[in-house]
Amino acid sequence: MDLSGISAVVSGGASGLGEATVRALAAAGAQVVILDRDVTKGTALSASLGGSVHFAEVDVTDAATIEAGIAKATALAPLRVAVSCAGVGWPARLLSRDGSPHDLGLFQTVITINLIGTFNVMRLAASAMSTNEPTVDGERGVIVNTASVAAFDGQIGQVAYAASKGGVVAMTLPVARDLAPLGIRVCTIAPGTFDTPMMASLPEPARVSLAAAIPFPKRLGDPKEYAALVEHIARNPYLNGETIRLDGSLRMAPK
Repeated sequence: MDLSGISAVVSGGASGLGEATVRALAAAGAQVVILDRDVTKGTALSASLGGSVHFAEVDVTDAATIEAGIAKATALAPLRVAVSCAGVGWPARLLSRDGSPHDLGLFQTVITINLIGTFNVMRLAASAMSTNEPTVDGERGVIVNTASVAAFDGQIGQVAYAASKGGVVAMTLPVARDLAPLGIRVCTIAPGTFDTPMMASLPEPARVSLAAAIPFPKRLGDPKEYAALVEHIARNPYLNGETIRLDGSLRMAPK
């Protein structure tokens, strides 16, 4: 897919993997709309990147705000790329050391944002893409979701996060099959440990330990590497229905 002259939306686009993706898609010639709850960061990023990047205050659990963000994108150019990077994660075991059970509300919140939020963006973006004129290859758009290696190697205390990201992985193939007649592709990226703002808040010894566990390259992932894969998926028309691990061959230990 040619990324120039199209529009794209990136949920969670104000920071981390989403920010890197916004920058990459804009550099490739797309009009990009940041979908994020953080107005301060989102507007600042938009202003810093010039007229091809725009901001819409969006909560991925609120369909009306997503629809408004997508409408902003389609007013600029045909929406052909939608990337979901919005997500949260809080550690908690099924049973704590004192025997008390995992907080149900916490589990529901993680599932609602990470899984249902991704589904919400997918369904509304796909609806907008379905009205596009197909390219010469019959393509109308591409959706890229974000899972995690926790979907496969969930650690102790990651039951909610792993369940939410496992759901994202499980949606990938059936949604790709659903949308195939329309020429809309769907892929998922499952990142390992990346140097995002969440990781930056960890003490340096913890960051060093995380990097040491990665076989090669022995460092945290760079968000630009995630963004580069998003761009490649968008450009490569034969990538569809696949979940791609981006983790330096990391396999997470139990803890």
